[in-house]
Amino acid sequence: MLRIKTLFAMLSLGLVAACQPPAETAPTEPAAPATPEAPAAADGPVKIGILHSLSGTMAISETSLKDVALMAIDEINAEGGLLGKKLEPVVVDPASNWPLFAEKARELIQKEKVAVTFGCWTSVSRKSVLPVFEELNGLLFYPVQYEGEESSYNVFYTGAAPNQQAIPATEYLMSAAGGGAKRFVLLGTDYVYPRTTNKILRHFLMSKGVAEADIMEEYTPFGHSDYQTIIANIKKFAEGKRTAVISTINGDSNVPFYKELGNQGLKAEDIPVVAFSVGEEELRGIDTKPLVGHLAAWNYFMSIDNPINKGFIEKWKAYVKKNNLPDGDKRVTNDPMEATYVGIMMWKQAVLQSGSFDVDPVRQAVAGQVYKAPSGFEIKMDERNHHLHKPVVIGEVQADGQFKIVWQTEAPVRAAPWSPFVPDSAKKVADWTYPWVCGNCTEGKYGSVAMK
Repeated sequence: MLRIKTLFAMLSLGLVAACQPPAETAPTEPAAPATPEAPAAADGPVKIGILHSLSGTMAISETSLKDVALMAIDEINAEGGLLGKKLEPVVVDPASNWPLFAEKARELIQKEKVAVTFGCWTSVSRKSVLPVFEELNGLLFYPVQYEGEESSYNVFYTGAAPNQQAIPATEYLMSAAGGGAKRFVLLGTDYVYPRTTNKILRHFLMSKGVAEADIMEEYTPFGHSDYQTIIANIKKFAEGKRTAVISTINGDSNVPFYKELGNQGLKAEDIPVVAFSVGEEELRGIDTKPLVGHLAAWNYFMSIDNPINKGFIEKWKAYVKKNNLPDGDKRVTNDPMEATYVGIMMWKQAVLQSGSFDVDPVRQAVAGQVYKAPSGFEIKMDERNHHLHKPVVIGEVQADGQFKIVWQTEAPVRAAPWSPFVPDSAKKVADWTYPWVCGNCTEGKYGSVAMK
């Protein structure tokens, strides 16, 4: 009792503002209001939020995440729903407008009273909604690779952290198999994900002996379409040393970027490009023949050959046909779609385990969930940091827009939300287990023991 009173006193003085305690560790703590009118107590179906850009620059990537989320919800409803209730998707379009993401998130939680939300792609959209989910004690599943440097009690990250994508991909480029690059171009869209990822990569490259003069960093705005000068500059920078491009370009800018690669004859054997935000969906509208051999690093590719993935692809194709989705049989699966699907299925398992749709018991049950994913691996939601353990897979672009797998890990990799290569982050931890630590601290809090 004395320790709890001391905790409350510290909280009231703002001494532990960096960390929010889980409700189960301090049930009378008033800091985080419960979701209004708990969904499990309401009559009728349970509402599920889907928060993706269906218009604007990010629609090229996010529309399919909305579609696969609806497919997963249909699948659950066809099996009888959950806990005797049907699921009702509530789809909103923040239209690639980052402040609008926050407004739509608040609307989903307060007005629609959703039990959970699946959504966002860019880190700027996630950063926009994060204060809303933390203020209102909502639950967000975020399905896209990102820059790390974050861990929230209210978010489950089903995409890759840097050590599950960016770092292994860069190591591959430096290896003999990847071409032995000595000089690197860090090319991205101008927002938080590319800039933070490249900050991490710059520290990593310099730790490997790469000189500042051998790192070129360039950014373009969302929707940028003229890459002629940039690619000409890359060719000039590459003179004299084996060079590779690491691309964190996002959204529809990838189309003119890859077209210009082809126009200027920038072939993979000369200057390989590895992309972190380009998959099968983004390549669907591009002539990929000039791009054969360029790379992408993800945790899943449609071309992975195993029975689970074949079943996942068949479900997707059947859903596309049944609902007469645009482009029909040209539709593909990709990594963020798999991450969305896995997140929904893990949430389903947590609801069944906890016997509730309420945020607090479901959140506790999500941690530690295991699911056999289309990647072919049995993957786990880490109990401490709310990130998935994921395999790392590197693929080469093929003429048909698919990827040939050239390298992968033997087993899933545990995410490291805080990069060990960034001095300010190296000692930080993300640990939401009981007794809790926090998502952004360097020592244990309130009885927490040694951290691993």
